[in-house]
Amino acid sequence: MPQTSLPPSHEGVTKQVKLWLETIVVGLNLCPFAKRELVKDRIRFFVSAATNEEMLLSDLEAELERLDRDTSIETTLIIHPQVLADFFDYQQFLIWAGQVLKRMGFRGVFQIASFHPDYQFLNSLKQAPGNYTNRSPYPMLHLLREDSLANAIANYPDTRKIPERNIAHLESLGHEQLHALFSTVGQHSETP
Repeated sequence: MPQTSLPPSHEGVTKQVKLWLETIVVGLNLCPFAKRELVKDRIRFFVSAATNEEMLLSDLEAELERLDRDTSIETTLIIHPQVLADFFDYQQFLIWAGQVLKRMGFRGVFQIASFHPDYQFLNSLKQAPGNYTNRSPYPMLHLLREDSLANAIANYPDTRKIPERNIAHLESLGHEQLHALFSTVGQHSETP
């Protein structure tokens, strides 16, 4: 009888994503705004049980409504380990997610940032170090408050240089160190 793999536990997924956030995002300072919210415990980690895109859209709507009601939550990571493992499908889904924002009247209130284990910027090689700025252990939708983001940007010098700085930093680490770092958080990374 063939064995079927069980979905990862919510606790295990959350633990792995927190480790990624601490080690990669905060540890490498890829997002200068993340540490503050992590320390203040204002990040909601929601592990979706969705197994298809319709269920994930429903979870997205519910999490947007929760974020709108609960100001103690600064930002939400919707982690969806059982759906959208293919990066192309994930990219297509982001279009629908944007339509949900608009339909619910949240465009300009919230925005969605994207993270995926196979993240690849347009016109980049799959193994390019810059792609790792948006690679995560599982596919995720990151819900951000527009006002908070605008305030953070206003109080940070030259935010336009953050992506360039991140790519340069990851390139300076090299493939071996990137592979080792991402392996510590349980994520596979390619080496050339």
